[in-house]
Amino acid sequence: MSSPIQIPAVASDLSAKERAAYLAPTLSALADENRLTIVLCLADGAKTNKQLQEATGLSQALVSHHVSALLKAELIDVTPQGRSNLISICCEQLAAPVQWLAHLATLTPAGQRACCTEAEIPARSVVTDAD
Repeated sequence: MSSPIQIPAVASDLSAKERAAYLAPTLSALADENRLTIVLCLADGAKTNKQLQEATGLSQALVSHHVSALLKAELIDVTPQGRSNLISICCEQLAAPVQWLAHLATLTPAGQRACCTEAEIPARSVVTDAD
């Protein structure tokens, strides 16, 4: 598999268009309910295609289709294990979108209250109700 895309940290100087170009493929891959279900199942640990079929209720063909899309987006790894493939999540590829979305959430008072304690809010993004 190719090396993961390096997504700059939240504090980078990228334009909104450049950030979107980095994040869109990952977020697009996760926007499908079946693919998101597979990723959530994999959060509990690596699984075979058959185990994903049982966990999701999807057919073998649908699981394979969605696994292929997740693999293309580099959100999962597939490792041969005997006669099966073991599918696992690539946490590093999920980290950047989560960091960017968490950063966006801190830009409003409501978002800050919903996702962060005061100690977790970056000083540069603290917003007061008076703003």
